[in-house]
Amino acid sequence: MTRFLLSPVLIALALPFAVAAEPAFLQTEKHALKIETVAKGLAHPWGLAFLPDGRLLVTERDGQLRYVTAGKLSAPITGLPPIAVGGQGGLLDVLLDKDFASNQKIYLSYAEPGADDTNSTAVLQATLAGETLKDTQVVFSQQPKVNSKYHFGGRLVQQADGNLFVTLGDRGSRREDVQPLTTHVGKVVRITSKGEAAAGNPFTTKADAKKELWSFGHRNIQGATLDNSGRLWTHEHGPQGGDEINITKAGLNYGWPLITYGEEYGGGVIGKTTAAGLEQPLHYWVPSIAPSGMAFYQGTMLNGWQQSLLVGSLKFGQLVRLEIKDDKVSHEERIRIGSRIRDVKVHPDGSVYLLTDEDNGAILRITPMK
Repeated sequence: MTRFLLSPVLIALALPFAVAAEPAFLQTEKHALKIETVAKGLAHPWGLAFLPDGRLLVTERDGQLRYVTAGKLSAPITGLPPIAVGGQGGLLDVLLDKDFASNQKIYLSYAEPGADDTNSTAVLQATLAGETLKDTQVVFSQQPKVNSKYHFGGRLVQQADGNLFVTLGDRGSRREDVQPLTTHVGKVVRITSKGEAAAGNPFTTKADAKKELWSFGHRNIQGATLDNSGRLWTHEHGPQGGDEINITKAGLNYGWPLITYGEEYGGGVIGKTTAAGLEQPLHYWVPSIAPSGMAFYQGTMLNGWQQSLLVGSLKFGQLVRLEIKDDKVSHEERIRIGSRIRDVKVHPDGSVYLLTDEDNGAILRITPMK
């Protein structure tokens, strides 16, 4: 386990860098980078996917799904379900099915409205048919629904066999529901493309447990990706301090709210930092960086970043590059972008795409300067 404490020296060196000029340039440890704005005018973009024809598919938290073609935003794609927009809720992640080229299937995570102003995280499967969605089916709905606008989680990751990981937050006010296996609150679930509990899930034979559960004891996971071995890596928001990175394994308890390296907002102890039977984070940050979006770099365009873990920072407006050795963080580099980073994706050509979480949000593309 490693931790990162931000020193005054590092704060002083993290000079503001705003993407204003076209393009902008930035020197980093391994590369001189060119940062271009691919598109702008997005209302708090949240999730991004690369279509085989070269277009982009992007979600806006306010409830729109759009194509991006040569920097131009399409009209909103129709056919979306009712979405509870407010606070941190709305339309969240987007994922292409592994067989998208033949079936045109996509998955969307979003805040699903319920009775009496309640809501929860849900997953929609749909066929992308031009300017509309068809064959829509809600394949997962977090239980219970609660009256909250916070901590939806919502990241989607697909395994090679087609099963889906879905990250689910503690909803901000439901800590008591995180440890019991009878709820989906503060959990990672693993489901089939039809929404059934995936074969091999760890709690399928445990009485009263939700069969979809993969892991538990999470606060609010907003970054998830697979490594070369197919293992699930996640990061989650701590409270005031204590953001974590974990290798998220079947059946394990990651401790929230019993253990954390953070504290209550405004001060105050939440729990211990360690306890028997509870997983320690692989890496954590004090103070929080507010992580969102995560990807392993496995391209060739930025050779110095090979196998680095790339993490967006909402709080500091940074792209955080972590070098991993023997499942430990051996080095951390912070690259100042100057905007809240919501998502991080590596394009098939090896460039890195970022989403900025703002009223006038943008899609940025990072390439080496030539």
